[in-house]
Amino acid sequence: MKIIRLIVALFALTLPAVPAIAGDMEIHHAYAVSGANPKTGAAFFVVHNMTGVADRLLDVRSDAAPVVQLHVTEFNSDGVASMRHVEEGFELAADGTIVLERGGAHVMLMGLPEPLVDGQEFTLTLVFEMAGEIEVTVVVDNAPDSTAMPAMDHSAHSGDHSMDHSAGD
Repeated sequence: MKIIRLIVALFALTLPAVPAIAGDMEIHHAYAVSGANPKTGAAFFVVHNMTGVADRLLDVRSDAAPVVQLHVTEFNSDGVASMRHVEEGFELAADGTIVLERGGAHVMLMGLPEPLVDGQEFTLTLVFEMAGEIEVTVVVDNAPDSTAMPAMDHSAHSGDHSMDHSAGD
């Protein structure tokens, strides 16, 4: 019996030290909207990190569009909005929250095969540095939100996905 315990203990030492914290990462209010260009859309949600450990949302993937990126909307001194791809992802403090919302941080969907229609569902895979991958079901809701920022004009997002978003739309 001691030999079995020794073998099990040695095997456990060879396993990587990966924290099992995905269960304490909560994603709420996931929805998407169609862009001004029918080949684009954006997804929004709230992430609550209840793990007690700082994390980072590094990337996002989906079969809904060939190009899926983390973006942020920035406004210049004249109030003109531009978007940029956030390659480094979004920091998420221990026991903190990040809000992806209209007029701010969001997931950009480019090259959609069909426009997003109300009620349609698709899956986003959120990739966190510590928590790993978490799948989220997103529902399309194109209804305007009275508390949201005005819809962004994504018409410049065409089939050319190498566009420099730092220059603005």
